[in-house]
Amino acid sequence: MINLETTFAGLRLKNPLIAGSSGLTNSVHKIKELEEAGVSAIVLKSLFEEQIENHSEKLSQIADYPEAADYINTYIEMNHMEKYLDLIRSTRQECDIPIIASINCYKLSRWVDFAKSIQDAGADAIELNLFVLNAGELGDAYLEESYVNIVRELKKIIRIPIVIKMAKNISNLPGLVSKLKALGAGGVVLFNRFYQLDIDIKKLELTSGPVFSTPSDFSDTLRWTAIVSGRVPDFDIACSYGVHSWEDAVKGILAGAGAIQLCSVLYEQGPHVVHDMLFCMEEWMSQSNYERIEDFKGILNYANIKSPVLYERVQFMKYFSNYK
Repeated sequence: MINLETTFAGLRLKNPLIAGSSGLTNSVHKIKELEEAGVSAIVLKSLFEEQIENHSEKLSQIADYPEAADYINTYIEMNHMEKYLDLIRSTRQECDIPIIASINCYKLSRWVDFAKSIQDAGADAIELNLFVLNAGELGDAYLEESYVNIVRELKKIIRIPIVIKMAKNISNLPGLVSKLKALGAGGVVLFNRFYQLDIDIKKLELTSGPVFSTPSDFSDTLRWTAIVSGRVPDFDIACSYGVHSWEDAVKGILAGAGAIQLCSVLYEQGPHVVHDMLFCMEEWMSQSNYERIEDFKGILNYANIKSPVLYERVQFMKYFSNYK
């Protein structure tokens, strides 16, 4: 009997497939549809600190007095946050699967108190998308220290698991993940997909690049899942960024992931793809004589293969010398 149950960040999941944060998880109706399709948990659409600040700046420009500007800023912030808390409460009432709130932030101070409200509203966990682009103005350790500081402070006030959605440009990813584990983080997600930039050569202006990931993006995710899983044992990892098939899900688990976040594939193929992926995963497990996810989780990670250097190989010379 095939059993797809697993755990991630202390949450018991009926299977490894989680709906990642996106526009598909910003309403109870859409979330319910994903639950019925078979996902085991939902990461709500992120509340963006930057978005709140942009709205505040635009409206505060019409105010003639500082007091009015302060009032507008406070109202906008509280309105955004209260709507988000309402989404958590409503989803909690309608759905039986775990609900993970998501915050996209770059400052520590604003989110510590709000995290307590998220917990009180009924969220089962909180996912933090913390990222600051270092364009040369910040020290090398700034981003790492930001991750460490926010987890340290949040652990002082909330009981629910804290999941960190990691950036790809961390210089020592296993080292940082090890620190987050020691601080009590519940798990990490590899990786966050950030805004893609492009240039319009006709209008000579900046524009947005591709919105969705591609299957080729999964290679880096797979590599680092295997390395982090092997270097930081007994810590939960979820694969994201580039997952487009049931094969990707299986590969991620073989590399050490306990959960798989889906996003682009849900947009491109619709919620029904979840059922198809689960069916194929069960068939593969049956044919491979695995009954449970734990039977093959991490068996090909950095610590469990004979030549872990294979995960460290980054040069193309050997590959292309034989390519015809």
